[in-house]
Amino acid sequence: MGGGPMLPTVANLELMAADSSSAETAAFQKEAPRDKDLMCPICIQVIRDAFLTACGHSFCHSCIVTHLGIKSDCPCCGQHLTPSLIFPNFLLDKLLRKSMAYRMERTGSPLEHLRQKLHEGCDMSIRELEGLLSLLEEKKRKMELQESESSMEIMLGFLHCLRRQKLEELNEIQADLDYIKEDMLAVERRRIELYRQQQNRSVRLRMLGDDQQSNDIVYSAQYVQAQMSSINLHNNRAVVNDDVQDHTQSMQPVTPQVLSVARKRRVHSQFNDLQECYLQKRRNCNKQGDSYAMDIEDYNPGLEDFHSVLKGFTQYSRLRVISELRQGDIFHSANIVSSIEFDRDEQLFATAGVSRCIKVFEFSSVVNEPEDIHCAVEEISTRSKLSCLSWNKYTKNQIASSDYEGIVTVWDVTTRQSVMEYEEHEKRAWSVDFSSTDPSMLVSGSDDCKVKIWCTNQEESVQNIDMKANICSVKYNPGSSFFVAVGSADHHIHYYDLRNVSQPLHVFSGHRKAVSYVKFLSNNELSSASTDSTLRLWDVKENLPLCTYRGHMNEKNFVGLAVNNDYIACGSETNEVFVYHKGIPKPMAWHKFGSSDLNYNNEEDDGAGSYFISAVCWKRDSPMILAANSQGTIKVLVLAA
Repeated sequence: MGGGPMLPTVANLELMAADSSSAETAAFQKEAPRDKDLMCPICIQVIRDAFLTACGHSFCHSCIVTHLGIKSDCPCCGQHLTPSLIFPNFLLDKLLRKSMAYRMERTGSPLEHLRQKLHEGCDMSIRELEGLLSLLEEKKRKMELQESESSMEIMLGFLHCLRRQKLEELNEIQADLDYIKEDMLAVERRRIELYRQQQNRSVRLRMLGDDQQSNDIVYSAQYVQAQMSSINLHNNRAVVNDDVQDHTQSMQPVTPQVLSVARKRRVHSQFNDLQECYLQKRRNCNKQGDSYAMDIEDYNPGLEDFHSVLKGFTQYSRLRVISELRQGDIFHSANIVSSIEFDRDEQLFATAGVSRCIKVFEFSSVVNEPEDIHCAVEEISTRSKLSCLSWNKYTKNQIASSDYEGIVTVWDVTTRQSVMEYEEHEKRAWSVDFSSTDPSMLVSGSDDCKVKIWCTNQEESVQNIDMKANICSVKYNPGSSFFVAVGSADHHIHYYDLRNVSQPLHVFSGHRKAVSYVKFLSNNELSSASTDSTLRLWDVKENLPLCTYRGHMNEKNFVGLAVNNDYIACGSETNEVFVYHKGIPKPMAWHKFGSSDLNYNNEEDDGAGSYFISAVCWKRDSPMILAANSQGTIKVLVLAA
């Protein structure tokens, strides 16, 4: 036979089966399942119902019969084979059964032993069977009890965890209630103190005498009348129909009681946000402990901080138009204003955009003069579309611009000539900013992924920062010329110390899209805008996020960002201007550049819905805002009660 090489294995099995030594048999039976000679070459499993071929190979009966139904050869050696040449291998079957029984005895569970005995037809009496059933029933009940106990243990663990969590919440609520009780007493004491001071002032006024009092009243009336006349003139400049109605209403005297009711109404409309702001400030103050100095006896600094937020937030509720300026040809589509900036003294403001021109206007003329079309006091023509402007904080007539060709230019507004031109950027430069502390230094950022530091006394950049993504915005820290914030297309704000630019001092993460603007509210507070339709506030000293603002829409365009003390203004792709208080995440006031503002014919108004706000700028320490949209319309807005 051609199966000679396989015969020693079969002979070996026969010798092992004949051996009466239980130890040797046990050793064989333990190792037999691991022997590849006991595996069916077809199904690669332990042979079941073994059959031996004429060539000496063993297979499962079902496997070899199936194979011979397809081919007439041995799967192992290829020798011709027919169903008549295969025979039962009783010896191998016997050895395999013994091996399985041994393994069952050694490793099988009681259930497997019972199942095997019943399968083998083990004789049992009815009494023995009843005893076995009773045992199984007791075992079942015990297992059910164990499972129930385990479930109760899990539930008890959950309840302990829930109780601990609720106790923590209760302790937090109790602490909040203690804060509120303490602050209510402090505010009431402060209110009584202020009332007494007011009464004392009233007594002193009555003691001044009728003549002096009459003179003061006449003078005060004249002053108030002059102020009202100025305000009325401003109101007359409003062009929105709704604002005309507001102007008419503003002619009516507004009593302190009416203003108080309006402010209370605003508190209730934003109660949840104000509540969160109050609790956060009080909790933070409590964590700081004695590090806070008490400005007023028994008046918590956290409460004082919240009072500032509450006062600033409820002081205004809307934006009112006091003047409007329309630039250039209203029939020309290329009127997008990319940047608006006030000069050092807040007397002039400059605009720039895709019209390839820097226009400088006198703010008082725009506000007070009745002309519908205002003329610029200076115009500077440029070679390319402009993306950003920045006035020198010390040299009144000096302004810097960045353009679509990557050129950064410093201009003398008086002579309308360039003082310096920097052409190192390889792609469009989006942003430029003069340092507030060093008038000779400025920074720029570009689509070439480079931030460059320039000095007006040198023709080349003095420092370069290579980044991995496009630069959308750059801004000096107002308190130092060493620190620069960079808004990037990688969704992050990179904060650099220019004395070591090998890596950023901080990287602020949170925006989900490109960071289009960065602006400093103070030396430690940085605001950012992104095309994810959010603004964010950061603490650059502690490297912490402070607040996220939502309400406007900004998904693809540069819509402007401006800051002023506690207020943040931005544009929206809905052609609206939004104002936020830094302590509250929702807008406190907004104004829409509607078709009624434009005073054009209906055909020109059809496309008004596609316009967006493209630039905003605060007048420093003032409630006035300059805002421009993509059609070139510029409005002077003022926060109003």
